[in-house]
Amino acid sequence: MVATTGSSVAASGRKPKPTIVLVHGAFADATGWADVIKRLSGDGYTVIAPPNPLRGVASDSAYLADFLATLTGPIVLAGHSYGGVVISNAATGNPNVKALVYIAAFAPDAGDTVYGLQNQFPGTELHEAQLDFRPWDGGVDGYVKRADFRRVFAGDLSPSAAELLWSTQRPGDVSTLQAASGEPAWRGIPSYYLVAREDKLIPAAAQRFMAARARAHTVEVKASHVAMISQSRATADLIRKAAR
Repeated sequence: MVATTGSSVAASGRKPKPTIVLVHGAFADATGWADVIKRLSGDGYTVIAPPNPLRGVASDSAYLADFLATLTGPIVLAGHSYGGVVISNAATGNPNVKALVYIAAFAPDAGDTVYGLQNQFPGTELHEAQLDFRPWDGGVDGYVKRADFRRVFAGDLSPSAAELLWSTQRPGDVSTLQAASGEPAWRGIPSYYLVAREDKLIPAAAQRFMAARARAHTVEVKASHVAMISQSRATADLIRKAAR
């Protein structure tokens, strides 16, 4: 038996399926995409969820851009939370990226900051008082405090599931809050947005504003900030739509 190659797919008249790249945000890691990966992999997509360094907007975006440059063929790029900032910058200038998918994510314009978008509309419950700060050699990391984690981050998960997320959270360097984003890839790439109506970190009003500005195909779900976990089916469905 001869393995199917990209050329044989093209020869048969069928377009190759895009590679789907999933980017996590701060206070999380790539395992938050686990159920989404299972659903998409089951449909025959190649799905990759690389680590997001969470060290700074420019360096995180450069890291992802370099990663994307190693892939051939069409790409659908999805980001959650701060991961939306990273995909908005990393995809700029990459012709292989055919769609951007924002899952309860920041979709910044040039000059926007995470802090500014998060507080542009009322409703966020993540403030300095909800963070523990821990210095490291290159800066200061912020962790969501245990007492606030489930309420702010994962209100529709069980207490045990939220506790596991808190225990394993990957912090983001606080410099990412005030760093200005660059020219957004959504200006030239079709975009999709899943609004989490019960998000306590990025207010739903902010999500709707960003989705409308990017002219994104938008769906809404009843979900906390971790919509890719609590609403994995809806998340996978939107990514499939982008992939088609």
